[in-house]
Amino acid sequence: MKLDLNEFAGGALREKVNNSFDRVCANLIDKNTAYKDKREVNVKIVFQQNEERDDVKVDVQVKEKLAPQMPVRTNIAIGANLDTGEIYADEYGSGYIRGQISMDETKEDNIVDFRKQEVK
Repeated sequence: MKLDLNEFAGGALREKVNNSFDRVCANLIDKNTAYKDKREVNVKIVFQQNEERDDVKVDVQVKEKLAPQMPVRTNIAIGANLDTGEIYADEYGSGYIRGQISMDETKEDNIVDFRKQEVK
């Protein structure tokens, strides 16, 4: 007896393998994953027969093993307001220095927009 994997389980096996292959390919080109990690597509076919041995239930499972996303690092400065006891946590990722405020975060009304100043 020959088994046609393209038509097995009504074509579901072929479809599952193709979907897993697509996910593996997407993972391979994802620059957020390590290039050295191996990827896998595993096909598992489980047969369970009845006592009379005239009927078999077949489970088909396809799984892929992908490379995990590489971690992204940031920093958080934490502390407490000594007057209120309120705890704070402020992120300062790459390009920021702890305790430094960006121009976008300032809320003072006396900021001068030099682009709008008239040149004399």
